[in-house]
Amino acid sequence: MKKIIIGLGSCGIAAGGLKVKEALQNLAAEADSGIQVSETGCMGMCYAEPMVEILEDGHRTIYGGVDEKRAKEIFQNHALGGKPVADAVALDSDGGGSEQGFLAQQERIVLERCGAIDPESIDDALAMDAYAGLEKALKTMTAEQVVDEVLRAGVKGRGGAGFPTGQKWKFAAGYAAESKYIICNADEGDPGAFMDRSILEGDPHSVIEGMIIGGYAIGAAHGYIYARAEYPIAIRRLKIAIEAAEARGFLGKNILGSGFDFKLVIKEGAGAFVCGEETALIESIEGNRGMPRIRPPFPAERGLFDKPSNINNVETLANIGWILRKGADAFSAYGTEESNGTKVFALAGKVTRGGLVEIPIGMTISEVVNEIGGGTKDNKALKAVQMGGPSGGCIPANMMDTVIDYAPLAATGAIMGSGGMIVMDEDNCMVDIARYFLQFTQSESCGKCTFCKIGTKRMLETLERITQGKGEEGDVEKLETLSHQIKTNALCGLGQTAPNPVLTTIRYFRNEYDAHIRDKKCPTKQCKALISFNIVSDKCVGCTVCAKKCPVDAVSGKAKEVHAIDQGKCTKCGICKSMCKFDAVDIS
Repeated sequence: MKKIIIGLGSCGIAAGGLKVKEALQNLAAEADSGIQVSETGCMGMCYAEPMVEILEDGHRTIYGGVDEKRAKEIFQNHALGGKPVADAVALDSDGGGSEQGFLAQQERIVLERCGAIDPESIDDALAMDAYAGLEKALKTMTAEQVVDEVLRAGVKGRGGAGFPTGQKWKFAAGYAAESKYIICNADEGDPGAFMDRSILEGDPHSVIEGMIIGGYAIGAAHGYIYARAEYPIAIRRLKIAIEAAEARGFLGKNILGSGFDFKLVIKEGAGAFVCGEETALIESIEGNRGMPRIRPPFPAERGLFDKPSNINNVETLANIGWILRKGADAFSAYGTEESNGTKVFALAGKVTRGGLVEIPIGMTISEVVNEIGGGTKDNKALKAVQMGGPSGGCIPANMMDTVIDYAPLAATGAIMGSGGMIVMDEDNCMVDIARYFLQFTQSESCGKCTFCKIGTKRMLETLERITQGKGEEGDVEKLETLSHQIKTNALCGLGQTAPNPVLTTIRYFRNEYDAHIRDKKCPTKQCKALISFNIVSDKCVGCTVCAKKCPVDAVSGKAKEVHAIDQGKCTKCGICKSMCKFDAVDIS
């Protein structure tokens, strides 16, 4: 039987996927074809959504950028007529399609089932070996053997710190207690990051399986998934998956007849970035304000409800079932000598093919941005790639051959982080980028320690002055001094890494800071306080479009006469420039 599958992750829904699904359901009903219309999560090609797949006898043909009109064409020609719409094919099982380059260098472990199953169907997941790793662990391995297998695989925590997961499990397993907890950190808060959300929306069973295995390994009978409430689709699919797993005997009492019990609960967070820090997350689950604890003791000894606890992020846990199913050697075959496996990145910003990518650790930034991502949009020069979210740094274009691994990235001043990768082109002002990220971390500071609360405030004030043309000699040195003081003395990882975007932009783009401070100019013409919009007299034909479109009536002039902009009224919104067909509006 033919099957039509629509991508309905958040990206697919935002692009209009629900209307496409409704149109295809109506067409299938009208044709009385018996063709089943179902849905899946994001397969990573967010830039090509909405996506529609025709599945028949194991052969997949995937179409990108499908609207309701194109959906009708695909249904009539391909679903009914058996003839693919060639100019719209993005991927097919035979290696054809316009978007093969996006997947060619990827290796899918975490994303193995994302975009290939209905995330609300446990039967789909089981058909692709979901819970096979759990079954192997419970029926053929002791808890100690499971820990050893994860240790041997060499999987490091994918939440940013890169601490060996097996070692973390070993610590928690080593403490005796009447109850223990395993926690999934799904409090994804980095601007531009959507790895956790996409995994939970596309394959919630991979995370659930990883948590059950982890619970067995450390001796925990209780688990919490801490997910931010801004992820309603992910939370809904998690709830469906948990209920289905309970009904099939993968959760609850005496799992698979092993005598092991495990209960899983979802805790919705209120969106505080600091709750991504594991001890602040624990405080939030307990019903307290999310503020980091002083360590030691570490959570492995005294964590949730003062009991031994283990916390891993979504991607880390999504690796576990695969590792137990295929073995540590299969996992360690990917990656580098220092770091095994793959890493998922949210490729965003000014890149042609933005989306979710999973690569073997050891590829270069250039390979991801230029070969998988298709380079920058609009043929503009690549300027930098920001990695690691607000805690990361900006790596300049001349360092794009940097290997994606923990140590090489740290040497640049950036970090691996949870997997954000934001591409910037020649139009980005790096001083303003530093201001943006520091504004985020400063507003998200919990306020517990002075260096983070006050130090980032003083840094932000300095950056705001610089971008407003009020910078002074010595400001850059002041930023560097404050940065090092905060990194050395802040209580948690949020404060310790908050200065990274500032330090890396000073390190690699000092000339832009000097231009803002000494020349009172923004080289990229992005800082509004340092630019003005003017009409070029010999280009203006007096069409009046700019005057009509200006929201504050700052443009004046009669038809067929040269217009002028009142600098006192102008808010520098840029509408006049974007609307002018004669390139008569100049920014200086």
